[in-house]
Amino acid sequence: MQISVAELAQLLGGTVEGDASGLLNTVAKIEEGFSGALSFLANPKYEEFLYQTQSTAVLVSREFKSTKPYTATLIRVDDPYAAFTYLLEKFSNPAAQLSGVDAMTFVHPKAQMGEHVYLGAFSYVGDGAEVGDNCRIFPQVFIGANVKVGKNCLIYPGVKIYHDCVIGDNCIIHSGTVIGSDGFGFAPLADRSYKKIPQTGNVVIEDEVEIGSNCSIDRATMGSTYVRKGVKLDNLIQVAHNVEVGEHTVMAAQSGLAGSTKIGKYVVIGGQVAIAGHLNIADGNQFGGQTGVMGSIKEENKKWFGTPPLEVRDSLRASAVYRRLPEILKRLEDMEKELKTLKGE
Repeated sequence: MQISVAELAQLLGGTVEGDASGLLNTVAKIEEGFSGALSFLANPKYEEFLYQTQSTAVLVSREFKSTKPYTATLIRVDDPYAAFTYLLEKFSNPAAQLSGVDAMTFVHPKAQMGEHVYLGAFSYVGDGAEVGDNCRIFPQVFIGANVKVGKNCLIYPGVKIYHDCVIGDNCIIHSGTVIGSDGFGFAPLADRSYKKIPQTGNVVIEDEVEIGSNCSIDRATMGSTYVRKGVKLDNLIQVAHNVEVGEHTVMAAQSGLAGSTKIGKYVVIGGQVAIAGHLNIADGNQFGGQTGVMGSIKEENKKWFGTPPLEVRDSLRASAVYRRLPEILKRLEDMEKELKTLKGE
């Protein structure tokens, strides 16, 4: 697609400084810009690239003030990062062009399909399932019996959604993710073997959720496992049975939540964080990578790191002491020798 600088500025509600007739046909990083490309400058660390870039136009904030000469045309907007994201969504989404149900699919006669749905080859929609309007479901997706998928969802190849689960509107689920697999429930027996506990609940994914690739979200033993509105999950994440992930919480890759734990709203969970079962984590808490959480956290908006977790400042102090342990041990041993000498031993 080709668009002029003037047309793009009008679309974004921005103002042009430079050649408004320049033509744009792609996007590029500001440090890798070339003729015909649009870039953006949001982080001041990248300002130096503005004075070198070959991009035809650059999105900047209305308040930006240059300190050197530049050749690119500037388009001033309220938030260059948000404007650039909007453009990527509008013009770089090939899935939006897909439509129709491939002949190599199975749709149960009792399933309900909304309008303008794309269903790729070798996908399966089970008995009583409902798929909302404008969904894009790629090949080899399994949608089990009585599953409900809301409107405007994007489900990538190989996703498996087990029976009775619910997906809200405007959700994105990436390849390899499994929703509604059995929770890890086993009762120990007298002979030290284990008997499986039936997992009779489901998973409820609310609106505006994005789930990365190869995640597992287990169905509840009874009731529901909840992933609330606006949650963003990275790749390779485990959410166990009866967990509740609060609104607008984000989790980085390889993190795991054990069974029946309740995570509050706006929580930030770094990579490889492990949170034990049956805990309650208050709103707004943040956990650095590889933190191990073994107890509930009742205070809101704290930052934690380490195992067991300490508040970040305390954790940094503890790390500083830990690095000095060999030196401290040697000093202690020297002091013991001195003490023995003074005692005449």
